[in-house]
Amino acid sequence: MDRKAEGDAREAQARAGLERAGLRTLASNVRYRVGEIDLVMLDREVLVFVEVRYRREHDFGGALASVTSGKRRKLARAASQYLVDHPQHARRACRFDVVAIGDSRSDWVRDAFRIDG
Repeated sequence: MDRKAEGDAREAQARAGLERAGLRTLASNVRYRVGEIDLVMLDREVLVFVEVRYRREHDFGGALASVTSGKRRKLARAASQYLVDHPQHARRACRFDVVAIGDSRSDWVRDAFRIDG
């Protein structure tokens, strides 16, 4: 399986798990010049921006550790642009979740990081 197909499969896996947990998908693979959002979902009234990370190996901290400060900044910029493009969600509470997938397990980290300022 090539990297894109693997990424698509892992994203579908994450989306299915989050939907089973009650979240509703609004969009996927939202691309802006400033960054990409894997999934945009609603958790009741909270708008959730989801980053899906897959790492086969656990070297260097695994999937969760791969969400670096640079990646978080790109996600924040993309989320800001999403809110500009979708003003109906601008007043909602928002959070950033990460679904970290490895070969033997996956972890959903709610409110994985915050954007200060």
